[in-house]
Amino acid sequence: MRPLHRESHFIARIGWLRAAVLGANDGIISTASLVVGVAAASNSSSEVMVAGVAALVAGATSMAAGEYVSVSSQADTESADLAKERRELAEQPESELDELTNIYVDRGLTPSLAREVAVQLTAKDVFATHARDELGLSAHVVARPVQAALTSAATFAAGAALPLVMAVVSPPSRIPWIVSGGSLIALALLGAIGARTGGAGIFRPMLRVVFWGAVAMGATAAIGRLVGHAV
Repeated sequence: MRPLHRESHFIARIGWLRAAVLGANDGIISTASLVVGVAAASNSSSEVMVAGVAALVAGATSMAAGEYVSVSSQADTESADLAKERRELAEQPESELDELTNIYVDRGLTPSLAREVAVQLTAKDVFATHARDELGLSAHVVARPVQAALTSAATFAAGAALPLVMAVVSPPSRIPWIVSGGSLIALALLGAIGARTGGAGIFRPMLRVVFWGAVAMGATAAIGRLVGHAV
């Protein structure tokens, strides 16, 4: 028999990777858009910095709160389903075994083999087997609210810091152009890194984030210029 080899699958990264990409992407786009919009409306670098710092702090905390609340809702649903399954296993073990057998039959096993597989798997860990094969829950995809919240807050702050640094080192009159260009480059790199970390191709993720980042910054700059001239 050939020795077993260790495998590392990308699905194990899904929980923190989704929150990290979302946080960093939102941090760059929202802060850069706000900085560009304020800079287009005013030549005051102090106003730009106040707006940018406020966006960083407010955005990081709101991302953390939003992720925690939304992922906690997912965790609550998972917990309710698991509790229901545990009750059913205690009250109707034979019906649950039949249900598991039918799941394996639907996946392509013969009825006799499906029954044997169901019996052997449930003999080892009946609850884990039903959670995985009936509910689709496993350690790789289970909701982790705290992890999602902390990851989103940290990556949002890191992403938001980039346009702020660019605004600090730029002449006031050039802030919109330098922040926009630098942020689009950062978004492209973020799309590539996120795609590579998740095992996907890099071109389409890069194109997505750059396109929507350009739309957001362009719209905010246009609104800022209109409002600035009007006021």
